[in-house]
Amino acid sequence: MEETRKTVCRLHAELVRYNLVAWTAGNVSERVPGEDLFVIKPSGVSYDELTPASMVVCDLDGVLVEGEHAPSSDTAAHAYVYRHMPHVNGVVHTHSTYASAWAARGEPIPCVLTAMADEFGGDIPVGPFALIGGDDIGKGLVETLAGHRSPAVLMQNHGVFTIGDSAKAAVKAAVMCEDVARTVHVARQLGQPLPIEQHHIDHLYERYQNVYGQRSHL
Repeated sequence: MEETRKTVCRLHAELVRYNLVAWTAGNVSERVPGEDLFVIKPSGVSYDELTPASMVVCDLDGVLVEGEHAPSSDTAAHAYVYRHMPHVNGVVHTHSTYASAWAARGEPIPCVLTAMADEFGGDIPVGPFALIGGDDIGKGLVETLAGHRSPAVLMQNHGVFTIGDSAKAAVKAAVMCEDVARTVHVARQLGQPLPIEQHHIDHLYERYQNVYGQRSHL
């Protein structure tokens, strides 16, 4: 539990580092290994005031189990994801500028960059408009990502949610989502971006997910 608190606290600093959040908006959560619990950011607490001890622990219904603060206003959405996507161990939410601009238009980010094929395996999809506080955001997120390889979804008129097999992986997806959202936006200002053929997207995704980087020989 303590290690998960430390990890979630540390990863919130990455959201600030990569300019994905403003003021107290945004949050990271991670499952507690071996338990039906997750750790998430407290609501309305400044990023520079966050400590491992200030992180809160909730059950998979989003009910506070441990902590001195109220949990994030997005807790119900995180909890819904954990209940319905057992392979997911980390969830991130941001209102990063360029990705949220695509969300405001309700438009998927087209896969016109090899980096998108690598990380997202295709377009970054758009989920439905949903109000904060209940299960609606979580439902929209889970339904939208079904059948998609993307670990990111743009919730219409809202912002970005990402998932991963760890909170770190979900943070990486949020960073990459904003990066490609910005680049594709700039490309749109210059003209019509060129699509990548589906068989090339599939090849790039397979290579990045299974070959790229260092592999253990143990």
